[in-house]
Amino acid sequence: MSIFKTALRGYSTTQGLLPTTIKSLYKQISNPPQTVDQINGWVKSVRLLKKVGFIDLQDGSCLNALKVVVPITQLEETEFLKSLKTGQSVSVAGALWNNTPQREQPFELKITDPLNTLSVTGDVSKSYPLQKKAHSIPFLRSLPTLKHRTTYLGSLLRFRSAIEHAISETLESDQFIKVAPPILTSSDCEGAGELFKVASTSGDGYFGKPTFLTVSAQLHLEIMALALSRCYSLIPCFRAEKSDTNRHLSEFWMLELEMCFIDDVHKLTTFVESMLRRVVKSCYDRIDELIPQVDFRDSLSKEEIIERWNLLLSPKPWATITYTDAIEILIEKHKKEPFPKYEPIWGESLQTEHEKWLADKYFNSPVFVTDYPRDCKAFYMKLNTDSPAGRETVACFDLLFPDMGEVVGGSIREDSYQLISDEVERRNMNRSGELDWYLSLRKEGTVSHGGFGLGLERFVSYLYGNHNIRDAIPFHRSASGNINL
Repeated sequence: MSIFKTALRGYSTTQGLLPTTIKSLYKQISNPPQTVDQINGWVKSVRLLKKVGFIDLQDGSCLNALKVVVPITQLEETEFLKSLKTGQSVSVAGALWNNTPQREQPFELKITDPLNTLSVTGDVSKSYPLQKKAHSIPFLRSLPTLKHRTTYLGSLLRFRSAIEHAISETLESDQFIKVAPPILTSSDCEGAGELFKVASTSGDGYFGKPTFLTVSAQLHLEIMALALSRCYSLIPCFRAEKSDTNRHLSEFWMLELEMCFIDDVHKLTTFVESMLRRVVKSCYDRIDELIPQVDFRDSLSKEEIIERWNLLLSPKPWATITYTDAIEILIEKHKKEPFPKYEPIWGESLQTEHEKWLADKYFNSPVFVTDYPRDCKAFYMKLNTDSPAGRETVACFDLLFPDMGEVVGGSIREDSYQLISDEVERRNMNRSGELDWYLSLRKEGTVSHGGFGLGLERFVSYLYGNHNIRDAIPFHRSASGNINL
């Protein structure tokens, strides 16, 4: 036996190394143990009858709660159970397994001596704000240290983790390599100027140089793509825009991909559709595990969520339309029934109300909008050679979801040094040479390439059915209502 096999003997599994979870108990239903040596969790609720008590526990490992049944034989046991409070952490030792297939929960644990087998490991204050009743999402947002203990927001964190895992598996199956671009940068990728500037405590910038929190990893991903062919990152991004809507965050996470040897925006959109369908499909069979049954106005019902997922997985390909055709459709709609805020005009960006109407009302499906006007988009996008003079467009796309608007944006990147240099000069960028390194990539073995970015919180929120992306990130930071922790 090799030294490596010898060293790894006994470490092939974590069984016995980590505490038992409620999720692991549910996985043992087909072959349950007679007793559970120890299980830990937080008290969700306590219900007392004359001769028996019921404790519902959660430990955050899964959507399901665990019911602990406590026969009451003496007054001390009654008083002890009455003293238990929602939110307390407890430990249960030596509980008996009892199958209950005829009930809502398939099994329960039973203890016969609560005074010696049930212990409180962490108390809560008298002002503990979370109770058995349902709380509104706005109220929970005011409790950044406690809100994730609720079924709904705790499940949202687990769902986000499942989506990230599915994305990674899908991309790695397509031979994409995960990389780590920098968070601190010297350039504005989008050229929009909505940056958070970084400064040392002495106030002299980052060691005397202008430095910013990244708005996008794309420029650095292009460096790595030109070495690896296909790469991706999932990192936090920061934008100092003052948009204060349920679709905007100052700190958010973005999935970004770059791939070489691709020169057709429609091949790019086809890949995006395939990737997202596979991600959704990977979660579909786990929907009962991932999505709680809710019934309040802050979220879609489970039935509505399933309908939304079915729309994404429909055999019918997602719609595709050019920006110019979309504008014409929007103008005709505006003539008959004006949009509340913005008139659609060729040469101006589509507003959220335009995007939602196209995806929700006109197509009733996800829709790719391609070939936007040159000045609506970033400097690095490849110019369409067949666009008419005065109406130049670029090889790009936005993916719009019903009831959400833009979720993904991407393009074919300009690979000509002369053309991208001309565009940077036309836009009066690179005044201090901060983009010289990026432009030089077009001189050193350049190839046709493209990529896209996906706003993770928007994607998660759409699939989970919550109406505000502030709830799709553990600690939201936005133009207002910032969480200061």
